[in-house]
Parts: sequence; C-alpha cells; structure tokens
Amino acid sequence: MMSKGWTKNDIGDLTGKVVLVTGANSGLGYETCLALAEKNAIVVLAVRNLNKGLEAIDKIKSVVPEAKCHAMHLDMNDLSSIREFVHQFKARYNSLSILINNAGIMASSYQQTKDGFESQMGINYLGHFALTGLLLDLLIKTPNSRVVSVGSLIAHKIKPEFHNFKRSKRMKPIKYYGESKLACMLFAKELQYRFRFHNMETKSIVCHPGISQTKLFARGSNKLKRKLTRASVKFVGQGAETGAYPILYAATSPNIRGGEYIGPDGRGGSKGAPTELEIIDELYNEHVASNLWKISETLTGVTYKFKNEQKVL
Repeated sequence: MMSKGWTKNDIGDLTGKVVLVTGANSGLGYETCLALAEKNAIVVLAVRNLNKGLEAIDKIKSVVPEAKCHAMHLDMNDLSSIREFVHQFKARYNSLSILINNAGIMASSYQQTKDGFESQMGINYLGHFALTGLLLDLLIKTPNSRVVSVGSLIAHKIKPEFHNFKRSKRMKPIKYYGESKLACMLFAKELQYRFRFHNMETKSIVCHPGISQTKLFARGSNKLKRKLTRASVKFVGQGAETGAYPILYAATSPNIRGGEYIGPDGRGGSKGAPTELEIIDELYNEHVASNLWKISETLTGVTYKFKNEQKVL
C-alpha cells in the first residue's frame, strides 16, 4: 500500500542509476528530470530541440548544482532518429535503470510523421514502442529496471480502433489523441505480461498525470482560446510538478510490482496524490493488445526479443 500524500520527497537515493526521459525539456518531463536529479540519478534528457534541452539542464543545475544531466537529440517524429539516438545512447551508457516514455503531442490539426503515421499515434505511441524495443537489451541486463508509459484520462472513454495508423483528416484530432494514449496503456500492460512470461525482473508501469498545467493544452489554438483553456485547467487541475508525481511514483516506489496504473487520487482523477487505479483491468483486452503489438512491430520494424544477447540495431 502506498502512503497517503506521497510526494517527490519520498523518493529514495538514486545514485548510479541511469534514467532516460523523453520530452524532457518542459512540463511534466522537466519536473520529472528535476526531481530525479535531486535524488542523484544520472538523468538523460531526450529532446527534439537540443538547445532547449541544454537550457533545461541549466535550469536544473540552478536548483541542483551537482546534478548529473545530459541532453541528447531525439525526434519521436522520425523512426530513423530514434534508431540513431539508441546507437548514440548505447555508445555512452551500458545500463538503463528507468525509461520514462513521456514525450507527446496533442495536435489541433491533422498531421503526419516523417514515416507517414498520424502524428499523435506516431509520436505518442509508435515512437515509444520502437524506442523501448531498441533499448530492451539494456533494460533487461540492468537489475530492477523499469519502463514507465504515460497514458491519459481521455483514454478511459476511447474505443480502440487500431487498424489504420494513417487515419483520416475528417476525424477529430482529440479522438486520435485518446487512441494514442490508450495504445500506450495497452502496450504497458502487455509489456508487463511479457516480462513475467519470460521471467524478467524488469517492470512495466503505466500512469497518467490527471489534468496538469503543461504546454500540451491548447497547442496550436488562438491566443484567447489558450488563455481560457489554461485558466480552466488551473481551476480543475494541478501544476506540472504535482502532475509529475504519478510518473515519479511509478518510476521509483519500492511498492511497485509491475503492471500497475498510477494516477491522482482526487475526484475524477484530475488531481491529487498518486494511487493505484483498477480501471486498467477494464481497459485491457488481451486480444486487442496482442494485435496492437504485432501491428506495431510490423510498422516500426522493431521486433522485441526478450534475451540479454539480442541485437537490436
């Protein structure tokens, strides 16, 4: 059982642990990196804009002067960039204790990734599926490692339709966003089942931040709409620091068994302290998740091999 009112102050010492966070230069990603740096982890900020990543590190070091942080370029919009990132990461690090798949977009209009996928599904889900698979050997060989995936409250009401990853311009982008986050959640649960089946000690956990004040909201909206959206989020939600608590709990708590869904404990799940949510068992469908996995391997060209000796590049 987790203690009531858990905060980042409950995180234990992380000296020597290598942590990789995608989408790390702002919002939830930044707050996650700051909290982990405060606990002495080696934090790798995977960012699309390297200059913004370096600025985030400077900001972290203004709070934690001795922080061990490194910024590396990673464009989740491009599978070739993901492969190049993994190549560079493995040249620098020989372990990976915590992988936090945080990067995401909430597009206001229809867009495609470089590989031709609908952008939200491509960046929020397929990119992280590929990244995790390519880093699987490091995760498996690192004792007590974890993979943390970020879902969303929106996904709770979404019917899975994972047969067309290019999608249509006629559909509402918010529906695609919800589907991309549901895909992340099904992936995380399925990954845990596969870890257990292969007797791996690596754990997969999914979480959601509630309604948090980040740049994700009102992306691409006009100025007035952005102001109104952020005002409403501030009223019903919480700040990015508190919003990061479910991610941090999933990544660090000794109470984690693997396969949990962590989110805020407040009314409607919009804000509050991190707690375990049972709804993941209602959302998970073995047949749907297995089918999604097969499609994802085909689309990304990344096949998961649950062996220490796997060759992934």
